[in-house]
Amino acid sequence: MKKGFALVLAATSVAALAAPAMAQDSSPFTGPRAEVIVGYDHLRPGSSADIDNDDDFDKSIDDVAYGVGAGFDFDMGGVVLGVEGEWIMSNASTEFDTTGFTTFGVSNFEVGRDLYLGARAGFAVTPSTLLYAKGGYTNTNLNILASDGATDTRTNADLDGWRAGAGLEQMLNDNVYVKAEYRYSQYKEAEFEAPSGLESDRFDVDLDRHQMMVGVGARF
Repeated sequence: MKKGFALVLAATSVAALAAPAMAQDSSPFTGPRAEVIVGYDHLRPGSSADIDNDDDFDKSIDDVAYGVGAGFDFDMGGVVLGVEGEWIMSNASTEFDTTGFTTFGVSNFEVGRDLYLGARAGFAVTPSTLLYAKGGYTNTNLNILASDGATDTRTNADLDGWRAGAGLEQMLNDNVYVKAEYRYSQYKEAEFEAPSGLESDRFDVDLDRHQMMVGVGARF
């Protein structure tokens, strides 16, 4: 989603311009950073939209997620504030066989790209270890295949929501760091986009997402 990338670029640009007045050279948690991340991704219906019937199938999907992130941090004298953005792909998908169904509305889907733009705040528990919490906006894409047994219909669902999480970042030297992070996302609105480019009106959804990610990055 182009507007997500534009927001990430705008936020990091503003942070970069403001940094010289706030940076503390003695802190390892100041300045721009970039990272690669990988981990576990789990998506399921939220409690108010849960499936309740006698069919024996899994209501959730999970797999590996991977991507890149960038951010800019400010050490305010023990308290670290920052802005950040991420682009992630996921291998999570359903395993339903639509050839066994005879009505539309039953579909296979896979999780596509995920965008995140947010802020984080933390404090240094040691001179090289940062404990932090984060939160912000997330947008993800679902690639959907619906079938009536004879005709397949492909479309995309674009979901908007919010994300919150917490993590630990450890500097290995003056520039390289590793991190471990848990985050929870909830998606509340969506729209369908057909292959032709036509988009539906926005509608309510209720999806929960849990991710446990690790990463390695560098500060500049």
